[in-house]
Amino acid sequence: MAKMLKKEAMQYRQALLKLKDRITDDVKHISEDALKKSPKEASGDISGYSLHMADLATDAYDREFSLGLASNDRNALLQIDDALKRIEEGVFGVCEKCRKPIAKVRLKALPFARLCLKCQRFQEKP
Repeated sequence: MAKMLKKEAMQYRQALLKLKDRITDDVKHISEDALKKSPKEASGDISGYSLHMADLATDAYDREFSLGLASNDRNALLQIDDALKRIEEGVFGVCEKCRKPIAKVRLKALPFARLCLKCQRFQEKP
């Protein structure tokens, strides 16, 4: 098994840190926007009139959808942290299942990948 060059590992580390910063910022904004506004404020209505039930349902759906996105992003952050740990341990870029190198094109597309494409496909089969 060929070990990843230190320079190459540091490039992935920088890419992961940049991605982590972007996702952290996204999670912060999504969560703030979804949680800080009441349904009336979210709709832009500051009058004394109540909102229609359908508007309330739409607002609730939008908030739930946004919080779901934030949850997915938080999961990605955990995976990024794990990838950074693998870099420090010197096992980044190695498939956790077959122990073969993960293709560079896959790592470029998904820098926190834990499995090579073959093992990932096998794992996703029903």
